[in-house]
Amino acid sequence: MPPSFFTFSPDEYWAEPRDSYWLRFSNWVLTQERGHSDRVQALGEWADRTLSGSNQALPDNESYLRVGFATESEYGDPAQFDPEARFRLDIPTTEEKLRLVIESESDELIPLSERRRSRQLTADERTETEATGALRYLTSVGDAINLSNDVGIRLRLPPDAFWRAKAEKSWQPGEDWKLAVEQRVYYFHQDGWGTRSWFGAGRDLGNGWNTLVASEVEWVHDDRKFVLSQTANFYKRLNNRSTLNPRVGILGESQPNWRPTSVFTDVTYRYRLHSDWLFGEIIPALEFPRDESFKDRASLILRIELYFSGSIERPY
Repeated sequence: MPPSFFTFSPDEYWAEPRDSYWLRFSNWVLTQERGHSDRVQALGEWADRTLSGSNQALPDNESYLRVGFATESEYGDPAQFDPEARFRLDIPTTEEKLRLVIESESDELIPLSERRRSRQLTADERTETEATGALRYLTSVGDAINLSNDVGIRLRLPPDAFWRAKAEKSWQPGEDWKLAVEQRVYYFHQDGWGTRSWFGAGRDLGNGWNTLVASEVEWVHDDRKFVLSQTANFYKRLNNRSTLNPRVGILGESQPNWRPTSVFTDVTYRYRLHSDWLFGEIIPALEFPRDESFKDRASLILRIELYFSGSIERPY
């Protein structure tokens, strides 16, 4: 800040604030965060106490509400304004291995190509999976492999029962590389079963840059085929408010033969506008889809996102 910001005359000290559209809007945003964050935290703590029968709630519930406003512009397509909303009610009980998880969407029902390009898409471009509710049982094998089993339903009429299991492990074979694997198996009564395998390798590149090279293969039961993705992610924290995340990736499938279906690249610039809950994003992206003869398709996403949570540690 310039020195003039901290030095002002007595008349300026008692002066009324200048009314403006931006001032009214920013005050409204601040009021929403202060009110709704407490409500999200209180809801998680109430459900925690109710399920566990305890008078105290554990401090690590990961409930959140994300509300965003995104606009997208493509070739020949003017910018369109779309609201976005996602939520999770993730409640630990006093029994450390059991959790109640209620989410606005299910990863298992979102196509792989969409998951890899999630930040490039606005709400009307995403698959509607309905909210789910599940009981999650956490276990481990030794000190390295973490296991979870979920049994629940999709919250719709008629309800759709499901089961899913996840095993994950990470390790560091040397000073430079960090490796991680994840295996998922799931079954939805109406959509059938599926499985996903993910492997990632990351390291520090120096000068503040980190990289993650990730591969994923998924079996799509309805289409009787595998789909896969290969991505290279680069990440740098520019300062205590902003980050830069360039990516390049390729998507493919096994039917009618092994072939690429899309090549894409994007750059996410994310800026912390206020405190640790209000963010802005600028995402220029370029995609070459097979169903358009690999003709380039460019887009630009502008997003404002509010993150309401009672958790002390929130992702930037």
